[in-house]
Amino acid sequence: MRPRSRAILGAASSIHFLHDGFSETLYVFLPLWAREFGLSFAQVGLIRSAYTGGMSLFQIPAGFLAERFGERWLLAAGTAVTALGFVAAGAAGGFASLLVLLLAAGLGSGVQHPLSSSIVAKAYEGGRRRTALGTYNFSGDVGKAGVAAAIGLLAGVIGWRAAGAAYGLLGIAAALLIVPLLSRLGAGGAEVRDAAAGPPPSGWGIRDGRGFSALCAVGMIDNATRTGFLTFMPFILIGKDLGVGGVGLAFGLVFVGGATGKFVCGVVADRVGVIRTVVLTEVATTLGILTVVAAPLPLALAVLMPLGIALNGTSSVLYGTVADLVSPERRSRGYGLYYTLTIAASAMAPTVWGVIGDLAGVPTTLTLVGVVVLATIPLCLALRPAVTAPAGA
Repeated sequence: MRPRSRAILGAASSIHFLHDGFSETLYVFLPLWAREFGLSFAQVGLIRSAYTGGMSLFQIPAGFLAERFGERWLLAAGTAVTALGFVAAGAAGGFASLLVLLLAAGLGSGVQHPLSSSIVAKAYEGGRRRTALGTYNFSGDVGKAGVAAAIGLLAGVIGWRAAGAAYGLLGIAAALLIVPLLSRLGAGGAEVRDAAAGPPPSGWGIRDGRGFSALCAVGMIDNATRTGFLTFMPFILIGKDLGVGGVGLAFGLVFVGGATGKFVCGVVADRVGVIRTVVLTEVATTLGILTVVAAPLPLALAVLMPLGIALNGTSSVLYGTVADLVSPERRSRGYGLYYTLTIAASAMAPTVWGVIGDLAGVPTTLTLVGVVVLATIPLCLALRPAVTAPAGA
């Protein structure tokens, strides 16, 4: 099972790399769209919200459909839809067309997180599940870092339309490979339940309702903070005279830090505990965001990588707990529920912060983003009983 499990993890990680590349490329494009189409901050936020909102809307349906039809075909179809959305966006003529296309692309990308996470969790049911899920999460951050930096540089040379369409074509090619690859590995197919095992758990299969609710609440605030910061970070850096290519590299720094945080924070959590690690990363996130707002450009750029460690590291600490709080038979829908709630927070945040940005300016908005994340700290008290129990994986 070990070589097969590693191969399944590699396939799921590759899909995660691709989809997170699509998602984070938007942050590079937002200031370019704002300049070309004359968008307000609220419109910028609404575009980002359309994509993440589409992702959120399809998380739970994807989980239910996977229980009946398996994950592999849904992953392939969703990847193709997302890729086609980016190809079509290259011909967009303004705000309305971008909004519709990115909503469709987000709906397609909604399959990735719950179904890939479920595939990995099943492959490592016998042990080392947290390590496997941490590796899977790390791959997404590698995609964020590499694709955002590459697309930022490419857009500076050939324009955002051609750069986005080129990555979309790469996504279409990947979509064609998903079904044969997962079929060969025997992963992601519809499962036949043994009648002797009895009926599956009813409802969502959540074992600890209070703990799961607290976990989701912390994840929602953490995701909303991350999306809010990343949406408006390029505007504040451009205001400090950073060019378009530099913005792409700035995102690369944040995402490299984020990828590092997925591993570092997992190690820290094993040593000092989940609750202490979450408190540490959230306080560090606040300090990092406030530094980016107030500091001159060289210092603001210097703090981006350590900020990325804190900004993304919390999610790695939280993801593994989902599998512990949901029965294996309902894990696809359990992940779908968790990702729906947390990504819904990500979807709403840019629009809310965009309205505030139009009223109060970007520096004030990002300052508020940095302060709001501290609301996770009291929520950790409710989460503590669930995470102090043995992990089981």
